[in-house]
Amino acid sequence: MKTPKRLEPLVEDGLIDDVTRQLMSGKEAMVFVVRCGDEVRCAKVYKEANKRAFRQSVDYTENRKVKNSRQARAMAKGTRYGREAQEAAWQNAEVDALYRLAAAGVRVPTPYNFHSGVLLMELVCDEDGNAAPRLNDVEFTPERARVHFQMLLKQVVLMLSAGVVHGDLSEFNILISADGPVIIDLPQAVDAAGNNHAPDMLERDVANLTAYFGRFAPELLGTDYGKEIWALYEHGELHPDVQLTGRFAHSTKPVDLDGVLREIGDARDEEEARQLRMLEAG
Repeated sequence: MKTPKRLEPLVEDGLIDDVTRQLMSGKEAMVFVVRCGDEVRCAKVYKEANKRAFRQSVDYTENRKVKNSRQARAMAKGTRYGREAQEAAWQNAEVDALYRLAAAGVRVPTPYNFHSGVLLMELVCDEDGNAAPRLNDVEFTPERARVHFQMLLKQVVLMLSAGVVHGDLSEFNILISADGPVIIDLPQAVDAAGNNHAPDMLERDVANLTAYFGRFAPELLGTDYGKEIWALYEHGELHPDVQLTGRFAHSTKPVDLDGVLREIGDARDEEEARQLRMLEAG
């Protein structure tokens, strides 16, 4: 096929020899099958922000690092430079998460390069060597559903042990390769310790997996792995080999509303002071 314009820089720089075909077009990117020497890989081309269906919610971008205070101010003001910086940060988040999670042993595509807004990575294949199907396109027996569910819970634990929450995990961004599920699409991944929404995102990720696999193995719908996993993490007891039960004892202790409000106020004051320091430093 004709080389798409966005892939031309990679061909010119020798990172890609040719483009075989378009694999898919999603809400945030287009993916192409490409040849790199003797290997077949995939190239993820991020769509421009105004052409994406997926918007960058502040829940995901909270506390993401930027290069300097000038970028932070520009992003806050929404200037053209700020929008470009925000877009770059959004793309870099997936690249950083992929390398971080691959190093931690999480089942994600192997990343190879990030060049001119294109992520070059492993093409995940099924047992016949074809591009692996998405989880939502596969039917399971109850037994296989339980096996894949447990494998994915293991990946969630590995991710969180590495300090990362996927944030948008569902049957639509998991591939079923020849040897099991592989997690994809990570631009919205968040730092577990630095994002206040991380607990809710982790629980939602697990709830999505539970609801999907519960269609094939209904007993899974009665489990509460999300809250259990986060509680273990919060108490410093989460590790890759932890034995999960799927049960969680909900606290019946009355909420200290005044204490919560004080914490919110303190956090607001700290953030205002931080923003003021950044402006003064810039």
